[in-house]
Amino acid sequence: MTITLIRHTSVNVPSGICYGQSDVDVSGNFEFEAPSVKAKLASKTFDAVYSSPLQRCEKLARYCGFENPTLDNRLMEINFGNWEMQAWEDITDPQLNRWYQNWVTETPTRGESLMDLICRVDSFIVELKKQNHEHVAIFTHAGVIRSFGVIIEKFSAEKYFDLKVDYGDSVQFRIQ
Repeated sequence: MTITLIRHTSVNVPSGICYGQSDVDVSGNFEFEAPSVKAKLASKTFDAVYSSPLQRCEKLARYCGFENPTLDNRLMEINFGNWEMQAWEDITDPQLNRWYQNWVTETPTRGESLMDLICRVDSFIVELKKQNHEHVAIFTHAGVIRSFGVIIEKFSAEKYFDLKVDYGDSVQFRIQ
């Protein structure tokens, strides 16, 4: 099965704000960014289309012609808990320093760790493998795309950020 993962376009959030699972909207650049995403997908056919339920992903899926993507909460970005919608520099939670020291297993206060996200994505992949699809599109977030890389490509979680995924990028993986 070939999986094409598409990251949402830029968001309407100032730089430096922690927004993981916050349901933020796309930026005013959507009308300029979305057509190139749609053009990259135009020559592909998909047996199934999935999306994070967050509006920034679902909006892009619909713009690209997929009116009814299957929404799945496991495709949402990491949950930063109490830190959501705060400027990183303004977060005074002592847990932040522990998280900076070990961002793979430490959990943001009332959020989830990177390993929690990877396990959530893995449960989606396990279920997806049971389907009889040849080519799947998934509109999602950078964290989820990188988690697919950890699971499918078998690189370590410590190499997580080595996989560069810009707004509107797509990454393809093959799974058996």
